[in-house]
Amino acid sequence: MKQKLVVASNNKHKIEEIKFILADRFELVSMNDIGYTEDIVEDGDSFIENALIKARTIHQKYNCNCFADDSGLMIEALNDEPGVYSARYAGEPTNHENNIDKVLQKLQGIKNRAAKFVTVIALILEGEEYLFEGEIKGSIRESRSGTNGFGYDPIFEPEFHHITFAEMNEQEKSAISHRARALAKMEMALPK
Repeated sequence: MKQKLVVASNNKHKIEEIKFILADRFELVSMNDIGYTEDIVEDGDSFIENALIKARTIHQKYNCNCFADDSGLMIEALNDEPGVYSARYAGEPTNHENNIDKVLQKLQGIKNRAAKFVTVIALILEGEEYLFEGEIKGSIRESRSGTNGFGYDPIFEPEFHHITFAEMNEQEKSAISHRARALAKMEMALPK
């Protein structure tokens, strides 16, 4: 029988990506699946803090094994912006297209396009807390390309590739993404 793990998220795209990577091993359920529909306020100053806030909120309320991730794009020329504000970079309500527009506008005329995606996963298993980090370096394109994925995927070209995340299929992206790398570390740490 598969181990049940609650993903402390209601982000449909994120959950689909996680299920694609981990589905063989776990029965993954979302916050919606367990009846948690409120927004968890992510007011931490780092990916670690935000991931822990989400995981602890679910664990305290349901006393279940769960994990949360917090991810973001860090652009060298913008002093690592948007960072923890990646989802709401262009303001509330969150809008991927507006966020991309803001990044492209701020990078206009800037040659240094170096960036990285970072994911931190906070896992609470049998009451113990664990942290796992994954990252992938790359660069920001000058315009969108591709229709797959979500968030900044249409403008992020991972290093050693000549296409954006949004031009990759799910298998290609899941083989190299920041989230996949963090999930792989988590999976290795979990009891077999």
